[in-house]
Amino acid sequence: MSLTIKLHISNYPNFLPQPNKLHQNPTKNLPKYIYQTNPLRPFVVFQRKMSSISTSSTQKLTRVIKSSLIDPDGGSLIDLVVPKNERDLKVLEAESLPKVRLTKIDLEWVHVLSEGWASPLKGFMRENEYLQSLHFNSLRMEDGSIVNMSLPIVLAIDEQTKEQIGSSSNVALVGPNGDLVAILRSIELYKHHKEERIARTWGTTAPGLPYVEEVITPAGDWLIGGELEVLKEITYNDGLDHYRLSPKELRKEFDRREADAVFAFQLRNPVHNGHALLMNDTRKRLLDMGYKNPILLLHPLGGFTKADDVPLDVRMEQHSKVLEDGVLDPATTVVAIFPSPMHYAGPTEVQWHAKARINAGANFYIVGRDPAGMGHPTEKRDLYDPDHGKKVLSMAPGLEKLNILPFRVAAYDTVAKKMSFFDPSRAKEFLFISGTKMRTFARTGENPPDGFMCPGGWKVLVNYYASLQEEETKQPATVSA
Repeated sequence: MSLTIKLHISNYPNFLPQPNKLHQNPTKNLPKYIYQTNPLRPFVVFQRKMSSISTSSTQKLTRVIKSSLIDPDGGSLIDLVVPKNERDLKVLEAESLPKVRLTKIDLEWVHVLSEGWASPLKGFMRENEYLQSLHFNSLRMEDGSIVNMSLPIVLAIDEQTKEQIGSSSNVALVGPNGDLVAILRSIELYKHHKEERIARTWGTTAPGLPYVEEVITPAGDWLIGGELEVLKEITYNDGLDHYRLSPKELRKEFDRREADAVFAFQLRNPVHNGHALLMNDTRKRLLDMGYKNPILLLHPLGGFTKADDVPLDVRMEQHSKVLEDGVLDPATTVVAIFPSPMHYAGPTEVQWHAKARINAGANFYIVGRDPAGMGHPTEKRDLYDPDHGKKVLSMAPGLEKLNILPFRVAAYDTVAKKMSFFDPSRAKEFLFISGTKMRTFARTGENPPDGFMCPGGWKVLVNYYASLQEEETKQPATVSA
């Protein structure tokens, strides 16, 4: 017989109210940034092993390293993939049901739901879940607890598909290539109020929002919710599936590495040495706090991105060069793909990015300037205040158990000739190289300053933009009449 005892001996989790404030004002959270407060002490897990002896029992306390310092939302990780021994019968049933055709991005959401990234969701949202997500950025569980859910995860259909479904309570979901993907059970149909959805999610209805134009505008006027049964694991056969680790697989990998802290870094751009400086510095700070083996989850977004973003395959090749060149340590870094589509919805979306990493087992989340943001689609300014993302994460309902690690600003130090943390007293000696400027360098074949990015990673970008230019030259010229 064995008894596992978990002792949480940190003073206060980051961004939680202090105990003496809880009863004074239960609705107010007092944020505590990790870079501005006393260090958190690590979680310690003890396992009590009990052995029976004829006359007495002895108890032995043994320290056990566990990475799962944070429980999945809802208490357990959702897995919606049908067991192999049930698959044939489910496929036969799906063939007999009314069909709903999925877009490529719909399929990405099925992938997200099937692996438990959106736990405790068990399928596309019903209307009550949709309204809670849209208006409160959270869901209330049956026991009264709150989990964060800042983005609606919904499936849209048109009037014709709605009529074809008729009175059926279940439908089959068909992938873009015509293959059976899933069964959606006990369905609920409700109106898709697009303007309300766009305004609440992005805070604007201005034209030019990438996800809106790609997904919502052409979508149908009805939403269909229900419980998912996914017929088999979602794969893409693009040479990158081995990077697509599920939350369950990531937790297993963190345990295999005996991690006692996991800090996640979300990105959709190539990694430059400023990013690496931040990630390496974060690990050092966690070590200074008393953690013995903090593991970095380098977690690039792998779903839909806007047209001018660097494609996923190029980014993954670039990331691999960063590890090959020793900029990041492969022994303390897990590189995996996060399958979610990108909304570019700023503070609303960054909550989703953080929440999903909770389900993957990360108990620290790095947040930077203007997370999930973009330029205003019709005006020359940022769509969101660049500091609001990290502030919102400090107050977001359902994210209280996650430790938030705000970025320290990094820039190119022209004196040291490397990426360094920005020093306001030497402001004129620092050069800020934006993503746009970086892409311009790569597109024109011009090298950035030495120390901006590892040579292997930079070569990947240069080759990518050179191939784009080569393709453009091959395009036949159009002649106007």
